[in-house]
Amino acid sequence: MTDDLERLANGVLWPGFFGTEAPAWLTSELRDGLAGVVYFGQNVGEGLSALSAEILAANPDALIGVDEEGGSVTRLESATGSTLPGAAQLGALDDLVATERTGAELARRVRAVGANVVLGPVADVNTDPRNPVIGVRAFGSEEPLVTRHVIAAVDGIQDGAVAACIKHFPGHGDTHLDSHHALPEIALDIDEYERVHLAPFRAAVEAGVDSIMTAHIVVPAWGDQPATLNPRVLGMLREWGFEGVIITDALDMAAIRETVGIGGGAAQALAAGADLLCIGNPTNPGDDALPDQDERDFRAARDGIVAALRDGSLSRERVEEATGRVAALARKLRAAAAEVSDGIEEFDATDVVRRAISVVGDAPAAASALSVVDARRRSTLAVDSASAYVSATLADDGRRVRLDVAHTSVEEQDRVLDDAVSTEGTTVLLIDRPDADAAQRALVERAAVRDPDAVVVNVGLAARTALPLPTIEVGAASRLGAQMARERLVGAAG
Repeated sequence: MTDDLERLANGVLWPGFFGTEAPAWLTSELRDGLAGVVYFGQNVGEGLSALSAEILAANPDALIGVDEEGGSVTRLESATGSTLPGAAQLGALDDLVATERTGAELARRVRAVGANVVLGPVADVNTDPRNPVIGVRAFGSEEPLVTRHVIAAVDGIQDGAVAACIKHFPGHGDTHLDSHHALPEIALDIDEYERVHLAPFRAAVEAGVDSIMTAHIVVPAWGDQPATLNPRVLGMLREWGFEGVIITDALDMAAIRETVGIGGGAAQALAAGADLLCIGNPTNPGDDALPDQDERDFRAARDGIVAALRDGSLSRERVEEATGRVAALARKLRAAAAEVSDGIEEFDATDVVRRAISVVGDAPAAASALSVVDARRRSTLAVDSASAYVSATLADDGRRVRLDVAHTSVEEQDRVLDDAVSTEGTTVLLIDRPDADAAQRALVERAAVRDPDAVVVNVGLAARTALPLPTIEVGAASRLGAQMARERLVGAAG
């Protein structure tokens, strides 16, 4: 039986879990007031709607979140790749109607599987091209562009009776480290930081966004704690008049797990002003994940909160305030769902992505077949950019080979290039970091010497310095982006 303090703590906890069915521990905690769940790729299957129904039967006020951004980041289509535009594509197109309708389609898809919170859009201004975790997930590198598209996306999502959650406050765009693996520090001039990186968040608050996700980053001017645990940083949101739910980024990320721990992070985040604690994806430890990692992480977070309540380092009033905000959002979404219509205008995602893609350099000749060398970086926990579906969609029935340029010799890379060039069809180099990864650019340069008719398909940030081969700038590692790139390459021949 859950005691009083455990039940209170349940109201602010948002765990992930293993499998496509709700484990017994999860349904039990939902009946005892657990705030809800977050879906990740391992939870998605044909029975997802039934899973949502089971969760809502255990707790009708459960918040069910999905980390669904479109483009490079998808959970609902994790097995095949996203069929929606990504933020960078929408920013490049700069069509606010397209962005709002993408948000509406995200909401429709999330609501169709019984969920009610979209963990997006990204409101970060990606000012550091080396950024390993934001990149094409952001609308762009300029504050005005990002701001107007964040507002459009939020409007589209929330008009669909689904909560939007902008992220990652106070702005993760000027980092070159991944907070899944480290604790990034941003030492920008504070006036510049406030002018550029806070602006989209402030505008979204004024536009009525339902929730905001914190970042595990340190801004020294505001103290040495990461934003997720920093009352000064989270207090800004309340000073701006934000009355919605402050959600933490995952507490199982190294920036928290390997510093204060999940339990300590949960208690400190609440004390700092957070309302809903995203515990994270239990598959993230990979082969080191224990069979009950999901339940272990949940209990670590709850035990940390209960211990802090008992020793007085966390006040009951603060936790009750947080549970009140979470409950208020759940009530709002239930009421909105009862009134929303599913008869939204049909959305043509293909047309949006087709218009967003550009060709830099001479237009390549129509190809009869493609021989794809996939030289992208390895996957990150947030962005599964090395997923096989991108290269498979691009190559179709042509040849494709994976080449990890960070971990192979130049001699081995050249052998792969020679094999690709000798294969029938057009040689395609699939990359994602032409400016930030010298090895990728060097590979392209050596390929240009071997085969002047080769083509580059870039699914990362657009190259600031032109490459020596015609380049299709896609702006997302997605199935739809790969389809449109292939269309550009073989459309005339097909």
